[in-house]
Amino acid sequence: MKKLFLHSFSTRIGTIRTAATEKGLTLISLPGEPRKYFEGKIEELFSEYEISSGGKVNKQAEKQLVAYMNGRLKKFTLKLDIHASPFQKKVLRRVAKIPYGRTMTYGEVARAVGNPRAFRAVGSANAQNNLPLVIPCHRVVGSSGLGGYGGGIEMKKRLLRLEGAL
Repeated sequence: MKKLFLHSFSTRIGTIRTAATEKGLTLISLPGEPRKYFEGKIEELFSEYEISSGGKVNKQAEKQLVAYMNGRLKKFTLKLDIHASPFQKKVLRRVAKIPYGRTMTYGEVARAVGNPRAFRAVGSANAQNNLPLVIPCHRVVGSSGLGGYGGGIEMKKRLLRLEGAL
């Protein structure tokens, strides 16, 4: 049976929950997101997995996420197990390449993945991102404003300020 490892830890902005498969990190819940939301995602995506606590990848994720929150890490080096449609994966892989302290608009990401008019679909892919921070969807902004963010607009501003991008 496939295994899913769960972990939670405190950071300077609150509790982060993570989940990892044997392939890599697969789910991050930001501070402020209800525990029930995290549990619902696990039920939706991993109902056939055996659940354990801990896991090597989750420990690596904790170390890197805490370092990021403290301004000491600019690039994540974690193995990822992305559960998304092929288009969403393409978008998320491109978003993962946006450098620390930089932003791209939804339209720029759409052009970068070869579908210039798909800026709304890029927004939707970002909204479905199960690995916020590590896949930095907070770095994707609207052409005339910040756009949305699953962790809330204040969290997006806080992350962009941390990186010096706001």
